[in-house]
Amino acid sequence: MSSNGKSGSSSSGNGGYNVTSSGTNSQGNHYCSRDYGSSASNSNSYHYSNTNGSYYYSNPNGSTYYNSGSGYSKYSSGKK
Repeated sequence: MSSNGKSGSSSSGNGGYNVTSSGTNSQGNHYCSRDYGSSASNSNSYHYSNTNGSYYYSNPNGSTYYNSGSGYSKYSSGKK
């Protein structure tokens, strides 16, 4: 899997996170990984979006969201 995007750590001016990895793989799917620090429930959150229209978010509050791009979606609060 190759990447033509950024990797490494870069600061963001909004949201209080560092982008640790982002780019597009050889299949054309985009991904972005973010570090929100130790105070977040999920400090290393990420999202990806695929060429078929589907996407997935793993959020800093521990919740997740998936959308198939064709009418199906699923949300999980991450709370037990």
